[in-house]
Amino acid sequence: MYKPTAVVTGGAGFLGSHLCDRLLAEGFKVICVDNLITGNINNIAHLAGNEDFSFVKHDITNYIFLPGRIDYILHFASPASPIDYLKLPIQTLKVGSLGTHKVLGLAKEKKARVLLASTSEVYGDPVVHPQTEDYWGNVNPIGPRGVYDEAKRFAEAITMAYHRYHGVDTRIVRIFNTYGPRMRLDDGRALPAFVGEALRDEDLTVFGDGSQTRSFCYVSDLVDGIFKLLMSNETDPVNIGNPDEITIKEFAEEVIKITGTKSKIIYKELPADDPKVRQPNIEKAKRILGWEPKVGRSEGLKVTIEYFKSVIGKS
Repeated sequence: MYKPTAVVTGGAGFLGSHLCDRLLAEGFKVICVDNLITGNINNIAHLAGNEDFSFVKHDITNYIFLPGRIDYILHFASPASPIDYLKLPIQTLKVGSLGTHKVLGLAKEKKARVLLASTSEVYGDPVVHPQTEDYWGNVNPIGPRGVYDEAKRFAEAITMAYHRYHGVDTRIVRIFNTYGPRMRLDDGRALPAFVGEALRDEDLTVFGDGSQTRSFCYVSDLVDGIFKLLMSNETDPVNIGNPDEITIKEFAEEVIKITGTKSKIIYKELPADDPKVRQPNIEKAKRILGWEPKVGRSEGLKVTIEYFKSVIGKS
């Protein structure tokens, strides 16, 4: 029986590795492509020896050659956390532009369906709340976060251009804040930062007054939404995330309570262009994909905290 082949760029990253797992479980052959600039080989170590899985170390901003039939490409290669894209601004812009161009060229050559991992950051610091897919965003193109925001906005634009001009079969997912095992403690986002500080009994650092909001989606829910989108006929962008919105201050207090730490909250200056609100409108995903998140934040946090405990060697 024929097994479809899927390529996952950035497949050794947090989300990419979970997608490799899901695709293998669905009966796919998976080719993971990653240059390991922010990915981690340990995220896919458990797949070593799986005859349906292969790993190619490659920078996709360069020409991609992969022999044989390819049916699907999931383009997840990119620094995705503030600490990474602020440290690697040129690489972030290159993978969003040159890398996406190379991926789309491969999809055109192989007549493969390609799914672009975009982000809620295309909405910038939004003036529409919650964010719907038809909102064009409020982005500072020359600010420090612009390297990520504009890389993804360009990636969406070139993906739609290949769809319209070359007839490439494309999908675009706009991913909202996601968490779960295999996240890096040092990736600069609120959740791993808070959990790491709490587990080390350090004070939790909140930027600004903590009134800014985020909406956290557990990784298994996100991967399920992405897989459903990949298998759907929807070619316009779709938000995938959990609309359960919480302020950063409330979230810090939640982490303190669940971990049982004696840490307190300290406040520092808000970074430039930090979004004040973030909440997905997922009515489109519900209607078209029959998808909505199932894992509550408390349940997902407990699993994630246990994972981080194992990372830092704390029982």
